[in-house]
Amino acid sequence: MARRSLTGGATAGAASRVRFAPTSDNLLVSSWDSGLRLYDADVGTLRFKAESEAALLDCCFEDESTAFTCGSDGSVRRYDFCSGSQDTVGLHDDAVACIEYSEITGQIVTGSLDKKLQFWDTKIRSVSPSGTIIFGSDVASLSICGMHISAAVSRNVYFYDMRNLTEPVKAKCPVEHHIRCLESSPEWNGYVAGSVDGVVALSYIDDATDEDLGYAFRCHPKSTNGGFDLVPINCITIHPCNKTFVTGDDGGCAIAWNARSKKKLVELPSYSGSVASMAYNHNGQLLAVAPNCYHEADKM
Repeated sequence: MARRSLTGGATAGAASRVRFAPTSDNLLVSSWDSGLRLYDADVGTLRFKAESEAALLDCCFEDESTAFTCGSDGSVRRYDFCSGSQDTVGLHDDAVACIEYSEITGQIVTGSLDKKLQFWDTKIRSVSPSGTIIFGSDVASLSICGMHISAAVSRNVYFYDMRNLTEPVKAKCPVEHHIRCLESSPEWNGYVAGSVDGVVALSYIDDATDEDLGYAFRCHPKSTNGGFDLVPINCITIHPCNKTFVTGDDGGCAIAWNARSKKKLVELPSYSGSVASMAYNHNGQLLAVAPNCYHEADKM
């Protein structure tokens, strides 16, 4: 596996999220330094950069030419890479922790520290949400899989059908401590969640789908005097073409796992600082890893 760093406008602060484009190897990076950057990961060069007044906590693509971000000031913003324009498409009452875009419904979905999951219709272009779900705690992470939304709130994962948001399809509590990250897969029809105590849980939206394969395990234990230092799982990315996933933790470790055998496939050379975010490209040939204040691309 070859490792290389991206050049041209490296983030001054830690990257908050990395995302590959839907069909190309363009890599989107949001950062705590309030910048949004678009790289060509094939050659490692910077293609687009935009500044914001607030720290950017997450980002996602709408398509190859536009993207969305969410910020510490509660704003949800849209960026056009061709024209360089940006505009506000939504507002929360507190910092927005996570954002996803549904190509099927044309909606932006955001989760916030104001304990709300909100929906924004890109066709209407109104800063008022088209729908709101209120929880009893902050929304830490969310993921979209087809018509289903998975939202991590405290120790629970809530599943919603976007055609009927009146109540969750189901709710699960796969771990004992707060969930920090969540990633779902249309191929699996399920999700992988990582908690603050180093536990990863794999489960399925449909209980009839490989029910016996759902499980939880402590994936990043650090032995100290016969005990364990509990290292939080910061991020998870699922391979688009096979049943493997990679976990990144607070200690700078990134490990690939076989979802069926529950076995470690490979542990990447450790990074300096914590692994903040990771992403596979559309064909699974590139893995982007953002450790603390810089980001690198590993050739799989």
